[in-house]
Amino acid sequence: MNKDTVLCITDHGHDPYWNLAAEEYLLKRLPNPVFRLWRNSESVIIGKNQNALAEIDRDWITSHGIPVVRRLTGGGAVFHDMGNLNFSFIRKREAGEDTHAMFARYTMPVISTLRGLGIDARLEGRNDLTIGDRKFSGNAIAIYRDRVLCHGCILFEASLDKLSGALNSRPEKFIGKAVSSNRSRVTNISEHLKEPVDIENFIGLLKENAITGELASYGSGIETYEYTEADIAAIDSLADEKYRLDSWNYGKSPKYSISRVRKFPAGLVEIYADIKEGLVSDIKIMGDYFFEAPTEELETALLGCPYDSEAVQTALVRAGLSKYIAGVTPQDIVEMMF
Repeated sequence: MNKDTVLCITDHGHDPYWNLAAEEYLLKRLPNPVFRLWRNSESVIIGKNQNALAEIDRDWITSHGIPVVRRLTGGGAVFHDMGNLNFSFIRKREAGEDTHAMFARYTMPVISTLRGLGIDARLEGRNDLTIGDRKFSGNAIAIYRDRVLCHGCILFEASLDKLSGALNSRPEKFIGKAVSSNRSRVTNISEHLKEPVDIENFIGLLKENAITGELASYGSGIETYEYTEADIAAIDSLADEKYRLDSWNYGKSPKYSISRVRKFPAGLVEIYADIKEGLVSDIKIMGDYFFEAPTEELETALLGCPYDSEAVQTALVRAGLSKYIAGVTPQDIVEMMF
C-alpha cells in the first residue's frame, strides 16, 4: 500500500480503552493519513493533562460503573455514550499551520454536513462547534513528530442527564459566563434536525463529506481500511499496558504546599508545587490547555529553579512556554505562582 493513501476506518467496537489506544497507534505507528469514525460505550474521556478527580463526580461515576479514560490530546473532559460520534483526522502537519487553522480545517466536514441538513453550525472560540449559543462538539489536537491528530466528539443524541451527572461543573471555568452547569451549555444535534436522521445515516453523510472535501484535497487516493492481525495485537497490548491502568487514567492526586488554579482564554491551568530551601523541589502542571510538547518537559525545566519571580520567568522563557501551554505567557504563569 502507498504510504500516502488515505485510510478510512469505521470502527465497530465500542471499548473506550481500546479505542483510545487505537488513536495513539494510528498516530505513531502507521505512516498513512487516516480518517476514522468511532463510538464508545458509556465513559468519561479526559484530556492528557487534566486533574481527573477534579473533573469528575467520583461517587456518581463509581455507582454507575462508568470508566474514566485519559486520551493523548489536550482539552477538556467529555462524556461518551452510543449517542455520540467521534471523528479523527491524522496526517502530516502543514508547515506553519497553527492550532486554530487545524481546528478550522478538520471540523469543516462536520460543519458542511450539518449545514446540508439545514443546521447553522459554527466553529466558535478555540475548539468548540456550536449551534446557536450551545456546544455540540469539542475538539482536541496532539502532535507527534511531523504528524498531527485532530479529533472531536459530536453530541448527536447523547444522554445529557448522564453527562451532567458524570462531570463536575468547576466554578473556575465559568468566570465571566452567565451559566455554570455543563448541561446548560450543550445540545444534541438531534434536537435541531428538520427531518428525522438517525446516527447511522449521519455517519454516512459525514464520511461522504469528508471524502469529497478534506480527504480529496490530499490527492493520494482513499481506501477503506480494516485492521490487520498485527494492528489488533499491537492495539490490544497498548490498551492493556497503558489505557486500562489507573496510573495513566487518574495519575497521582496532587497534594502540594502551593496550589494555584486560573482560567485563561486559552484554557484552565493548575499549578501544584513544593518549595524546599528556596528552590522548586517538585511541581505538577495540569489543565485543559492545548500543547505541542509534553508538559513533563516543562515541569523538568522548572525543577531546582529558585522560587523567585524573575528566576521562574527566565526558566519559562528559556524552555519556550508556548509549545507546552498554548496561548499563555511566562508573565501569566509568574502571576499565578507569586
